[in-house]
Amino acid sequence: MQPHEVRSAAQARAIVEERGLTHVKIGVFDNDGILRGKFVDRAKFFAALDKGLGFCDVVLGWDSNDQQYDNVSFTGWHTAFPDAPVRLLPETCRALPLEGNMLLFLGEFAGKAEEVCPRATLRRVLQRAAALGFAASAAAEYEFFVFSETPASVREKHYRNLTNLTPGYFGYSVLRSGVHAELYQALLQLAEDMRMPIEGLHTETGPGVMEAALHYCEALEAADRAALFKTFVKVLAQRRGLMATFMAKWSQQLPGQSGHLHVSVTRKDGSSLFHDESQPHGMSQEMRWFVGGQQALMPELLAMVASTVNSYSRLVPGYWAPTSATWGVENRTCALRVIPGGAKAQRVEYRIAAADINPYLAIAVAIGSGLWGIEQRIEPDEPITGNAYDRKLPAKRQLPRTLSEAAERLAHSKAAHELFGKPFVEHFAASREWEEREFRRAVTDWELARYFEII
Repeated sequence: MQPHEVRSAAQARAIVEERGLTHVKIGVFDNDGILRGKFVDRAKFFAALDKGLGFCDVVLGWDSNDQQYDNVSFTGWHTAFPDAPVRLLPETCRALPLEGNMLLFLGEFAGKAEEVCPRATLRRVLQRAAALGFAASAAAEYEFFVFSETPASVREKHYRNLTNLTPGYFGYSVLRSGVHAELYQALLQLAEDMRMPIEGLHTETGPGVMEAALHYCEALEAADRAALFKTFVKVLAQRRGLMATFMAKWSQQLPGQSGHLHVSVTRKDGSSLFHDESQPHGMSQEMRWFVGGQQALMPELLAMVASTVNSYSRLVPGYWAPTSATWGVENRTCALRVIPGGAKAQRVEYRIAAADINPYLAIAVAIGSGLWGIEQRIEPDEPITGNAYDRKLPAKRQLPRTLSEAAERLAHSKAAHELFGKPFVEHFAASREWEEREFRRAVTDWELARYFEII
């Protein structure tokens, strides 16, 4: 049996027994889209397939640096960090080819924790789509920089003067991918073996930067793939003495790193909800409303997409990143790019997203806001042609400029509460407020250089 064939608890048991595994790796994704997991022995794994298992709920109550939030009610010192129930998901079974014949299974928080679980939040959005008679597909497209560094060396250098894998600007370089063919081939093979296949892989513009477009599929599976991809690109790189970063913007001198999302919606019969040959650009009225909802809600839901302090360093003019809630047809200066693709490929690219996204939440926003637009029949603005950076837009299309502003907008968004639930919105908005406060405690190099002597 192959991992992609596993769909039930019985099949999960069978493949573990077939491989003679004494232990299995399991994992859950936290607020920041970081994979947290452990090995469990076979007997515990088999029991958990039926009744679930406990996982310390601190995973949903701390940040990317393992510091506990002090402003959330779901968990904390006041609850003493009990276990939260987790159900294992047989259909998420993956081979781990870098670890022999080991298998990985993902889990999803259940019970009260389900209300704030990122994966469960996306699943609820997709259930909303199903109730409307729709099914959503998605795909992630990541840019990431690769360095000839190690976790030890970047710390020794204080993240300064790092050595990029390759020098200079050389997008779509056959020379670079040929010189580093072993790395490219290893990444393509790893992605294939772990059921997160790559549709396109190439160098991007910048020293050591690569772009990988994942194959599209059902939206929850697409989020699993996108989340796993980030983790295992890092694993592959570090096993080769390299490092990969998915920060939104790691250098002031270089463009940021995108994490664009492609989204399409079909009806129950499999036909495209977005395509209507008789309409301009092939956009059906449902697609117009979908884009209208995405545009209208982008400013108030941005914290769920641009969820780190660093995200906002990317959203500046002239660096291939949108700066306001705009849309256009085949326009890469806009936040939303409608791609006329006919009955099989009509879609919208959600370009506000960076490589630092939590894919579950970003996809939940991209789809959820579009569904809200259909339900409310929201008409978008006229599409922008030419350079969107040159347009003066009304206040309602302006995006928050900081994470704290975005978190406040999210916390007070009626649409967010409707789409994602009050417990999730309160919890996640508070976590972003915490993230901003942690940043404010830091003394940056810029402050030292500006104020140390002169002020």
